[in-house]
Amino acid sequence: MRLNAIEVVTLFVEDIAAAKAFYQKVFAAEIIGEDPVSALLRFSGAMLNLLAASQAPELVTPSPVGAATSGARMLLTVRVDDVNATYAELQSRGVTFLNGPMDRHWGRRTAAFADPSGHVWEIAQEI
Repeated sequence: MRLNAIEVVTLFVEDIAAAKAFYQKVFAAEIIGEDPVSALLRFSGAMLNLLAASQAPELVTPSPVGAATSGARMLLTVRVDDVNATYAELQSRGVTFLNGPMDRHWGRRTAAFADPSGHVWEIAQEI
């Protein structure tokens, strides 16, 4: 058995409307389904499920659901051809960056930003 393809990443969010607006603005993601507590967005080759944090316990019990203010809970990386150009484009869309662009010692140029629920995204290119 091989587990080698990510189909859906589910993010627990505090505000579905704000999260949905963020992902549509930043990634131009297509909404393929939604209800009052979730929104399913299509990305190239995968889907992102935005789920109200109040609905998350049934999926992860007995583990607790972390609060948005508890610090970074994950880092999601998107490969791009040109970090500087993507950084400038995202800034023009109103994205505030946490850091970067910067060259990393492991051979990548990166910059990071967070969504309204505190999930950290990184744009990265090989250098």
